[in-house]
Amino acid sequence: MKVVILAGGLGTRISEETTVKPKPMVEIGGMPIIWHIMKIYSNFGFKDFVICLGYKGYVIKEFFANYRRHTSDLTIDLKNNNITIDNSNTEDWTVSLVETGANAMTGARIKKIKKYVQDDEGFCLTYGDGVSNVNIKELVDFHKSHKKIATLTAVKSPSRFGVLNIDDNNNGIVDSFKEKPEEAKDWINGGFFVLSNKVFDYIGDGDDVVFEQNPLQGLTKDGQLMSFKHHGFWHAMDSLRDKMNLDQMASHSDIPPWMK
Repeated sequence: MKVVILAGGLGTRISEETTVKPKPMVEIGGMPIIWHIMKIYSNFGFKDFVICLGYKGYVIKEFFANYRRHTSDLTIDLKNNNITIDNSNTEDWTVSLVETGANAMTGARIKKIKKYVQDDEGFCLTYGDGVSNVNIKELVDFHKSHKKIATLTAVKSPSRFGVLNIDDNNNGIVDSFKEKPEEAKDWINGGFFVLSNKVFDYIGDGDDVVFEQNPLQGLTKDGQLMSFKHHGFWHAMDSLRDKMNLDQMASHSDIPPWMK
């Protein structure tokens, strides 16, 4: 089963980094976040990737085209213009890099990679800016068991702000204060999907199709969208603050929480 990664957005909310590179290439722990996402899947045996390129997609192409050089020791013979790769570090991955349009929305990007997955039993889908320790094998097994078209991973995102309990009957006095509660009340889309190829019937034509709007709403209306509840680690990289938090997690631990 292939893994499709949406990696073409502008990443405007983290523009401090994305003026020179696409968001999936923003580094945490010295490696691009897209690499961390791919490691999550490959650790469960999913090693065939389709990456939907858009904004500055050439940066992602260059990274994978020269992956061994980026991750290995090199000896460079300047006189003879020869490069020897020492202590080679690589992955047993297959990576298809697909140009899906500079301005295409998520649904349009998915529609454009149909030919890469149409002969398979379905495919995994995720965004290029979030990590989690979700068990991919259990997620896929759950999807196969219910035989619906789509499965999304539901997560509870920790609150970014302290929560106040205010007594309006006592002049607004604060009864309690909890700094960043561990768990929010509502389930949200965690971005790790498993999809049957029938999902393409729900995605219209045109670059303006947003997967999270009409396609997912249509699947919901037809009773074809199931949720896989994940209670473990999940973290999206929506801001520079998120990037710094993830970078700290990756840099100060031998095994970051999304790999545990």
